[in-house]
Formats: sequence, C-alpha cells, structure tokens
Amino acid sequence: MKVLIAVDGSPHGEAAIRSVAKRPWPAGSEARVISVVDWTSGPGIRDSLPRNILDEMEEAGCGRARGIADRAIAIFREHETQVMPIDQIVVVGPAKTAILDEAERWGADLIVLGSHGYRGYRRFLLGSVSQAIAAQARCSVEIVRTPAIAAES
Repeated sequence: MKVLIAVDGSPHGEAAIRSVAKRPWPAGSEARVISVVDWTSGPGIRDSLPRNILDEMEEAGCGRARGIADRAIAIFREHETQVMPIDQIVVVGPAKTAILDEAERWGADLIVLGSHGYRGYRRFLLGSVSQAIAAQARCSVEIVRTPAIAAES
C-alpha cells in the first residue's frame, strides 16, 4: 500500500503523520510525506514581483517545506510500530492541486491529511484543502481530526 501524508507544519499535520505511524500496515507498504509551498495566498502576487524576489521567496518556501517534511519523518520514526520505507517530496503550487497530482503521479492508495477544522468565515476565506481532496481524489482519503486543536483554531 502506498500512503501519501500531507503535512503543513501544523499540529493537524503532525496528527496525520502520527496516525499513520501508529498502526500496522501490510508488508511492502511505503509512505511519502508531501509538503507544499502554496503560492495561492494573493491574487496576482507572482505577476507583481520582480523575478529575483520571487526566486528568493520560492527558495525560502522550499527550505521551510523541506524542514516541515524532515520533522514529519522524524515524528514518524519516533512513533512507527514497524519499519516502513518513507520519503518526502516538496512541491510548489496550490496545495489542493499539488497533493492530488502527486497522489495520482505516485500511484497512492491512500492520502492522509489533517483538518484545521475551520468553520464559517475562515473556511470561506481559506477554503478547505481536506474537503477538496476528499471530493476529488481518485484513491481513498483519510482526514485526521483533532477536536481539541480545532476548537482553538
């Protein structure tokens, strides 16, 4: 089984990685952590900045995303119940699209991600990555909810 785990550096992403690490998986299973540098935060921002500034921002974003993925793998190793190969990928683009595209490209059987639990206005403004993935993925999707954390968000 191929398990794609989406992380974003939040406690919700950490809950997703722990969820995968703590359970048994069939022999031959493998996991991949995906961390996304999402440029969708402002309309037209890519068009309004000089190329060198964009390059620096992307490099910094990728460095941060690699750090998030490294931390996720360390958490996985601390909690894993069996030895399972795990690697990472950093992708630049809208989170929803990047996760779905990587799941398709890699042939994932399952996508696991945390839910921030946004409601109302925040959900309207920020969207729901987990909802979009659950609706559009061609494989199974597990959304790990962390009620105590969601209530604080």
